[in-house]
Amino acid sequence: MGQGMSGISSEVEPRKEQRMSTSVCLYFQMHQPMRLRPQSVFDHQDDYIDHALNRNILLRIARNCYVPALHTLLRYARFKRKPFKFALSVTGCLLDQLERHCPEVIIQLRELAHTGCVEFLGETYYHSLACLTSDAEFKAQVDLHTQRIESLFDCTPRFFRNTELVYCDSIAKTVASWGRFDGMLLEGFEQVLGNRPATQVFDSTAGSDFKLLTRHYHLSDDIAFRYSNEQWVSWPLTAQKFVDRLQEQANGSDVVLLGMDFETFGEHHKYTTNIHGFLRSLPIELMEQSNLRCHTPSQAIAKHPARSTLSVPDMISWADTQRDLTAWAGNRMQAEALGRLYGMYPHVLASGDENLLQTWRQLTISDHLYYMCTKHMNDGQVHAYFSPFDSPYDAYINFMNVLEDLASRRLGIETTEIQPTQVEVTTNKPTAEVASDAGL
Repeated sequence: MGQGMSGISSEVEPRKEQRMSTSVCLYFQMHQPMRLRPQSVFDHQDDYIDHALNRNILLRIARNCYVPALHTLLRYARFKRKPFKFALSVTGCLLDQLERHCPEVIIQLRELAHTGCVEFLGETYYHSLACLTSDAEFKAQVDLHTQRIESLFDCTPRFFRNTELVYCDSIAKTVASWGRFDGMLLEGFEQVLGNRPATQVFDSTAGSDFKLLTRHYHLSDDIAFRYSNEQWVSWPLTAQKFVDRLQEQANGSDVVLLGMDFETFGEHHKYTTNIHGFLRSLPIELMEQSNLRCHTPSQAIAKHPARSTLSVPDMISWADTQRDLTAWAGNRMQAEALGRLYGMYPHVLASGDENLLQTWRQLTISDHLYYMCTKHMNDGQVHAYFSPFDSPYDAYINFMNVLEDLASRRLGIETTEIQPTQVEVTTNKPTAEVASDAGL
């Protein structure tokens, strides 16, 4: 579990609270894909998932990240005087793997849920990009995820985060129309915000009943990407130094949303970087600040009124320096794979085969497309870090072989009978902060 907390009281005595305080919303994304087996044109198997590879990776991440980091969060969530509150988003494909290989992590998540200090966010079950192609499948996967969270943790998600924070006005309108979510998270970068700060609550164009919180990517990426980069001017980053930086942004603001992969703590940044020590110290530093309060997203929008309406006509995400869809649909290989995959959807539904539908949905996991990205330099390094394939071309060939087998052998159709789905991708200018600081 790492180092103990000697010298730190189990209860933090906050300084006298001022009239107004800034809500600090920490949001952690927990996700592991179902990586595919090697698939040649001669392979014919109903299960395309490489269970051995996924199990080995999951056990390593659980040991290095999930178990110790959740232990830390659970300890602070149990503080009675000033509990540490935050948000978790856990994909269905990770929950499936945890139940199969690491049930102790499910137990930890359930214990966190029982504290009432964590908000489980809604999302797609399979970490998919269904929002781009099919409102019906988008809703179906969100429904599956909501049902899974309810059955495992006895709570119903009220706040939504889409896969990789993919967002635009039309997606917000779709999610709001379901009538069960109060708001949504999105990336807060300059091209979207204009001259407005990310540190406020926004109304969406879907209506004043559907709120938006924008991720402060500068502060978030200090932890997620730059923490272990010894060439970074602010290295080494301590919790106290980070909170000092946060205070500069929090001065007079309503809310600061910090969002990152949960695997940041022990997987992306290794144990030897003292990342777990940072996580153990961060809640203490935050809770000692009289003008800061750790809140869940739902608490933040209940406490602070919206300052203005935020319109985002084009698709954005939190991926890469461009913050658009080019991480998954930026080249011809990705466009063909995405089009063929979702072009199969009507045929899969028409088959009436639930097992086939589940198999197809496993292929909608967006990581499969992410591995095909051919970007170079900094973004390309990050893509290569996550990919189990030697190259984007290997990822593409393997995925297309799977689609071919699924279509011809299990659906009984030729790929020429599939009408590819077209996805329009707009390109954003890269943000000022680049992934060269990733330290991955």
